Amino acid sequence: MNVIRCDQQEYMVWKWRPEGQTVNSTSRENAIRWGSQLRVKDGEVAVFVYSQKNGPMQDFITGPYDGTISTANLPVLASIVGTLWGGESPFQAEVYFINIQLNNQLRFGVPYFDVFDPRLPDHGVPMAVRGVLTFNIKDYMGFIKLNRLQDFDHDTFKRQISSALAKHVRQVVTNLPMDSNLPVVQLERRLDIVNDALTPRLAEQLENVFGVQLRSLDVSDLEIDKTSPYYLELRELTAGITAETMKAQRDVNIKNMKDTQELNIHNMEETLRIQREEAQRAQRLQTETQFMGAHALDQQTTVLKAGAESLGQMGQMGGGGDGGGGGGMNAAGMMTGMMMGGAMGQQMAGMMNNMGQYWQQGQQAAPPPMPGVQFFIAVGGQQAGPFAPEQLPQLVQNGTLTMQTLVWKQGMPQWAAASTVPELAPLFAPPAGAVPPPIPGV
Repeated sequence: MNVIRCDQQEYMVWKWRPEGQTVNSTSRENAIRWGSQLRVKDGEVAVFVYSQKNGPMQDFITGPYDGTISTANLPVLASIVGTLWGGESPFQAEVYFINIQLNNQLRFGVPYFDVFDPRLPDHGVPMAVRGVLTFNIKDYMGFIKLNRLQDFDHDTFKRQISSALAKHVRQVVTNLPMDSNLPVVQLERRLDIVNDALTPRLAEQLENVFGVQLRSLDVSDLEIDKTSPYYLELRELTAGITAETMKAQRDVNIKNMKDTQELNIHNMEETLRIQREEAQRAQRLQTETQFMGAHALDQQTTVLKAGAESLGQMGQMGGGGDGGGGGGMNAAGMMTGMMMGGAMGQQMAGMMNNMGQYWQQGQQAAPPPMPGVQFFIAVGGQQAGPFAPEQLPQLVQNGTLTMQTLVWKQGMPQWAAASTVPELAPLFAPPAGAVPPPIPGV
């Protein structure tokens, strides 16, 4: 009896043969005895191909399965196996195993081809591409129609798709620098763009032409021929542009920093100038305000002095009616002088009164006295205050401040009970007359 199974590691389609037989060597490899053991692992499909009066037939058994071949799993055996061998004669069938596991991996490589940089479209830089294809046979019935039932391993599949794979890789990688405006030397760092552009193209052809489903495409390496003279020229150009860009950016940054510093210095100088002028103006106004009274008194004194001089000359006006220059008394001049003297006296008194009021206002405008000592008190574990001494009696009245209340003022090393502070002791003393005197003796 035979055990029909597949122990191959990497295959896509594998034809079973008895142990010790090579494929397509004798007809014995197709002779399967009634009662043979069939084992199909998970991720496999066993295909029985045999002839019938109506033509070739196929039976598919999907794993996992482990059992004896019988009419339960191969119904046609009842009509194939005759009575010549007593129900134990062999029947002719080819058995193939198809690998339907999800993750079949195939490494690929596309040899050097020229890629052109957008900046130097006439300078082809040699580049090779390597990666891994992950695929599976989703429709195994469609797959064997496209590829026929025969030994079909990964190397065969690789040779089958190599031309199509190389064509799509070259098209995508060659056009990518122009389409995405990417320098060739930067493609090595943008494998994600290469994968995204290549996957949909390759997936469609693998499914429609070769009967497999592309699960993922991982381009792992874009290798540039760094000995190529065009690559060296492109590298020098890229490095030069990068250096010039960095230098220009550095110069711009330094200029911006200097401009900012100069602007800050100018703003600071302007601010200081304005503050200085404002301070001088305030001082000048203050000085003018302080000496306004004295200045007014000087002006009024000058006016009075001129008036007194004029008064002294009035006594000579109209004297000597006969023109002889006699020294007789002039009554009109005397009356005028008396009137002028009274007016000047009133004006002088007003000046003195205004000066007194001005000095009094100056005294009233003096700054107020310094505030007295202020106390903080502890209420419910929280700090309250500060309170002026004149506010404390009200706090004692409403019970907020007691003899045991903790208080503090500036100069005290720590909080202390109010009864221990000398300044607060009078607050808790009973008022005069509130305590009766001692009862006099008999």
